[in-house]
Amino acid sequence: MKIVILCFILINTVFAAEYYAKLEPIESYKVKAAVAGKVVFSNSKIEGFKANNTTIIELDSKVNQMDLQQSRNKLKFINDMIEIETNNYNRLKKVSSKSAFEKDTQKLKVITLKSSKADMLINIENLKDTIKNKKLIEKSNYISMISVKKGDYVTPGTLLYEAKDLSKGKLEIFVPIAETEKLREKDVYLDGIKSDIKINKIFNIADSQNISSYKVELLVPNVKTFSRLVKIEFK
Repeated sequence: MKIVILCFILINTVFAAEYYAKLEPIESYKVKAAVAGKVVFSNSKIEGFKANNTTIIELDSKVNQMDLQQSRNKLKFINDMIEIETNNYNRLKKVSSKSAFEKDTQKLKVITLKSSKADMLINIENLKDTIKNKKLIEKSNYISMISVKKGDYVTPGTLLYEAKDLSKGKLEIFVPIAETEKLREKDVYLDGIKSDIKINKIFNIADSQNISSYKVELLVPNVKTFSRLVKIEFK
């Protein structure tokens, strides 16, 4: 009789296993500077709120803007020169009295100009990319922390701000390896209430700290309160 009771208790313990996890945003980001520059705008007012196509940090790009404009002007000049030298080469090819050396020299001018054009196009794209990286805009993420202020000088890799995606919540628990295969067949209860939530991922490699367990990830929609402790049960 004692054995039967003991078995009953053990079975119920297995099936009513409880796990606890903190409900976190589905993604957290640490946004770092891709380029160097002086901070000309730091939107401290957005800290603690959700962005809405909001500029968070802006670095000084005046010199880059001027360089870009001048590079575009130079590109126009190069295109004009290519057209002129190409026409000269086409005319020269038809003149039988001109030597092969003269024709090749003219052809080389055209090739050199086209090479300069290619270099200028690369320079323009690099400048556009640099300017883009100096103005950081967030569409809808929650801005949890801003690390720099106006007047600071940052280098590549400097932490600018931290943001979180609040579109869904994430719960991560560690379940004994032997029990993970059964989980997908069970219903998920959160704080004692049956939910429609399904397991998003089971990481089939043991965690470095929890060597006998697999990490299980659950995604929770329509979260009202983050960073709270949630009781998770599989029944």
